[in-house]
Order: sequence, then C-alpha cells, then structure tokens
Amino acid sequence: MWLKIVIIVLFIALVISLFSGLFFLIQDRGTTMRTWQSLKVRLIIAALLMSFLFYGVFTGKLGSKAPWDQRHLDSGETSQQTP
Repeated sequence: MWLKIVIIVLFIALVISLFSGLFFLIQDRGTTMRTWQSLKVRLIIAALLMSFLFYGVFTGKLGSKAPWDQRHLDSGETSQQTP
C-alpha cells in the first residue's frame, strides 16, 4: 500500500514541477535560471518515479490484471470459455 501512495505523491509532484517550470518560463522570459532548476527537479522526480515503478513490478507488489498478461492467464483467473 505504501508503494502506491509514494507513486501517487511523486506523480503529483511531477505535475506541479511541470507547471512551475511553465510559469517560470513565461514569467522570467529567460533571464533567470529558475526554469533550468525546475527541469532538474522534474528529472530527479521522474527518475524516482520510474525506479519505484520498476521496483514494484519486479518485486510483484504492482501488477497488471490485463487479459493479455501472461501471469494473469497462468493463475487461472480467466473466465471459462465454451467451445
């Protein structure tokens, strides 16, 4: 459960950083380094988000219930098909 909360918080922080970079780009018109600093923060947050996603998928804490997922087919959770 904690992993999903961390991923949601990081995603929200990524969106906030994106809009703050847009604000700095419009407000400063290239005279300060705040846009670049916002980009650095956004890259760090994106790397953290991707690492938590990879960790969750490879440890099995995050999964897919898509009908074409092989793990879903192997577990026998699919509906019975009639010929």
